[in-house]
Amino acid sequence: MESEALDQVVGGYDWLVANSMNVLYAILIIIVALWLAGLVKKLIIKVAKSNDKLDNTLFEFLGSLARYGILALAGIMVLERFGVTTTSLVALVGAAGLAVGLALQGTLSNLAAGAMLLMFRPFKVGDFIDGAGVFGKVETITLFTTDLSTFDQQHIIVPNGELWGTKIVNHSHYEERGVDLTFGVSYSTDLEKAKKAIKKVFDAHDLVLQEPAPFIEVDKWNESSVDIIARPFCKGEHYFDLRYSLPQLVKEEFNRQKIEIPFPHRVVIMQK
Repeated sequence: MESEALDQVVGGYDWLVANSMNVLYAILIIIVALWLAGLVKKLIIKVAKSNDKLDNTLFEFLGSLARYGILALAGIMVLERFGVTTTSLVALVGAAGLAVGLALQGTLSNLAAGAMLLMFRPFKVGDFIDGAGVFGKVETITLFTTDLSTFDQQHIIVPNGELWGTKIVNHSHYEERGVDLTFGVSYSTDLEKAKKAIKKVFDAHDLVLQEPAPFIEVDKWNESSVDIIARPFCKGEHYFDLRYSLPQLVKEEFNRQKIEIPFPHRVVIMQK
């Protein structure tokens, strides 16, 4: 027993002496890899921080991805220094990655969509958007989901794959917005009088901008009304304030000026 133990010690010592350079190389590779991986990650994150249009979340993910990629490459180099055949290992890892990718196909699709959203930035936190059948204020954008809050205080989590794959309307993209409104008046109404009444309401409203000037013109003739289209402009954050306050104010002004607001009706002539 003592001789076997001695042989094992001697064998281990001989292996260590024979592979001492490999051990030193392995240590050096690991040290350099750790330093390089940390440096590359910091540089990638620094790129995002130096430009306000780039999202930190995406570049932190890319930095971590680059770091682990460098460490994985260093591990393969260390194994090769000790004569370990890495071809089969790489093939095994590739097969395992393919299996995981197929199992997580939907998740990876959301990840790719999240990367595209964070890179191209069709919207940002705080914007009001309409997409994937949902309308609300953007609260959080992650690599996998986008969180929205609605006017009635609902918290909606939308997978990024659904958002990226559909039409997105960003109501907060421009600083100024036009509010399209339609007001119907009867055929007997003096149209210039009606247009002046609408403009009077717009001029008196604090949130309506004078430049660009409101657009007020006759739009079309309906069966029982003449439609006037009106488009006042406001700051983007005040869009919904105008959208839901102006119709009542115009109605009240029409009442004061005795401007008839028609409703669908039918004339029936009876003969004996």
